[in-house]
Amino acid sequence: MTERTVAANDVELWSEGFGDPRNPSILLIMGGNLSAMGWPAEFVELLAAGGYHVIRYDHRDTGRSTWRDFSEHPYDFDDLAADAVAVLDGWEIEAAHIVGLSMGTTIAQVMALDHPKRLRSMSVMLGGALDIDFDTNLERAMAGEASLEGYPLPRQVFLDMLQMMSRPAEGREAVLDQRVTKWQMLFGDELPFDRAEYRRWEERAIEHAGSLAEPTAHYTVSLPPTSRGAELAGVTVPTLVIQAMNDPIAPPPHGRHLADLIPGARLVEIPGMGHALPGSVHEPLSRAILAHVRSADAREARSGQPAGTGTTSC
Repeated sequence: MTERTVAANDVELWSEGFGDPRNPSILLIMGGNLSAMGWPAEFVELLAAGGYHVIRYDHRDTGRSTWRDFSEHPYDFDDLAADAVAVLDGWEIEAAHIVGLSMGTTIAQVMALDHPKRLRSMSVMLGGALDIDFDTNLERAMAGEASLEGYPLPRQVFLDMLQMMSRPAEGREAVLDQRVTKWQMLFGDELPFDRAEYRRWEERAIEHAGSLAEPTAHYTVSLPPTSRGAELAGVTVPTLVIQAMNDPIAPPPHGRHLADLIPGARLVEIPGMGHALPGSVHEPLSRAILAHVRSADAREARSGQPAGTGTTSC
């Protein structure tokens, strides 16, 4: 593993590479208010063992990257997508396979629209399409109202989790217990939840950041205009959409809807998976991603043309 801090506009971003840098690269983009530690090293190592150079990084305002007062230094998803591109630049990577989770799904879509030549393929999970107004949907879920788009709203357990996390926790043990309980609520009830596993990962995240404080800045970042969803019809990068079948934030059929918007996109469903990355889903998830990126690599080798510059299908 190799650590590297890269410059991204006016911030610095911490990053870490796994595997042989001579191999094709995979860039992992984590969800909101989570550092690179949100990608468990055990999962990252499975991807690297598949023959790839895998990079995870801390978003701004998380982990060891630059933290600032959002009200004084606001940013949007265009900036977050530019951060991901800056990480590629910092590692001298022309194009990579992009894997986005939750907020990372939104960032990956913006990258595919605005920086298509930097993507060799795209794999996204635990998030929705750009034409879904998640912020309004969350408000409607809290008010007990129906979705305007007709797709499922976040489930009550997610609203309960937000309320639980709003209560202050005092001391390391209380903070750890609260953070593990958060994941248990997002995890769902179809797979066994291993509190010891999540405690270990949360301890890593706290040690990595050097603070018990959880990031919150990304709650303030405005979503891209829903009108950008129509632009997904022009995306040519090979795309895999992974639907966690027990996701309380983006439940089915959000994955199918996103896949339908991108020509040739393929949908894979992971039974029992919630809005989390437990060890029990690492194997099927890594297999799906590796199969997709290998297929994209093979197609690129046959055509002699980078994936983002021509029409492709999955």
